[in-house]
Amino acid sequence: MPPSSPGSSASSSVWRDADFRRLWAGQTASQLGEHTTLVVLPLFAVLALDAGAGQLGALRAVGQVPILLISLLAGAWVDRWRARTVMVLTDAARAVALGAAAVAGLFGLLGLPALFVAAFTVGALSVLFDVAYQASLVRLVRRDQLLQGNSALEGSRSAAQIGGPALGGVLVSLLSAQVAAASGALFFAVSFMSLRRIRRAEAVPEHHERAPRVRHRIRDGLRFVAGHPLLRAVCLASAAFQFSFAATMTVYLLFLPRELHLSGATVGLALAATGPGALLGSVLAARLPGRYGHGVVLVSAAVLGNGALLWVPALHGSSAVTVAALLTVNFVFGAFGQLVNVTVVSVRQAVTPDGMQGRAAATITFVGMGSAPLGSLLGGFLAQGWGLRTSLLVTAAGMMLSPAVMAASPLVRLGRRLPL
Repeated sequence: MPPSSPGSSASSSVWRDADFRRLWAGQTASQLGEHTTLVVLPLFAVLALDAGAGQLGALRAVGQVPILLISLLAGAWVDRWRARTVMVLTDAARAVALGAAAVAGLFGLLGLPALFVAAFTVGALSVLFDVAYQASLVRLVRRDQLLQGNSALEGSRSAAQIGGPALGGVLVSLLSAQVAAASGALFFAVSFMSLRRIRRAEAVPEHHERAPRVRHRIRDGLRFVAGHPLLRAVCLASAAFQFSFAATMTVYLLFLPRELHLSGATVGLALAATGPGALLGSVLAARLPGRYGHGVVLVSAAVLGNGALLWVPALHGSSAVTVAALLTVNFVFGAFGQLVNVTVVSVRQAVTPDGMQGRAAATITFVGMGSAPLGSLLGGFLAQGWGLRTSLLVTAAGMMLSPAVMAASPLVRLGRRLPL
């Protein structure tokens, strides 16, 4: 049984909805599969195939480039189809893709080329799933329940952040990449079965005989986001964060095993500490914006969360003190990062018409996450030329651009109530 979400009676009514609980369970399993895979593939490349910084950066970029290629198309499709159908089909396809990777590993074919194929395939399907998932909540709950609903769903993302990295690190370190890939396939299969059980018919826009072409729907989505001051600011802040975060994580995944000499299991444990923090952030997101104002919470949480990673380059060795410090940093980053995520998603959903939800989510994903492949490549380039410690400090400092953008935008003036 999912934990009760704190706050208003609207939150409790969300949990009484059986279809919402099915969405919650399916999203939890899907995110667990994603987070396991995101750790398994890079760690296997570093530990088993001795991939260099440039190769790791390229591998991460290949998994992220589908955001640039299909996000806008995904938004146009989702606004025309049932989100449940899109999520179910992508779950099935991801389970098959990772199952194929596991089989390839059994036959000794899971080298870097196969990892690139698996990363691209899972990345492309995850873009479709995530856009559909972001549109699905609006079609299930009332507008005044969005903050509580997002808080609950982001709590399930926290569960994925707790279990995924730790499980991925342990499986790669103690067993094999084949088993780790197979575990990801299993999670996607569980998500598939849960989401299939959603019974409520979605209030998707009607299909007209002469519906606008895909490129026109994409253009309308771009114009809507670009013309809305709050959504435009969200796009710019997201792009600044995702670019710097992708660069930071590329260096981070090299820094922990090679500079601090941590095992794969310990790396997974350190990364998993973001999960309990994110769980706390999800709970705080149901309370703090309504008490102190959405704008104040957004900027303050981004400064505290992103700033925590600036402490990592100061760590040395693999002692218990170092591991404890990493756990603390990742916990803080997870808590305040999740607080930002839930608040931003709620703002975006509140100001977007129902018929534009998929395209708005896809446009923000395209602009924000679309910078991630370049960030991953930059992280690999810096790690090769400047060394791991200096590169980690520079890329982590770059993450402070995101709260700076929010502080200079209309987002900082948002009050205690969402602009419904």
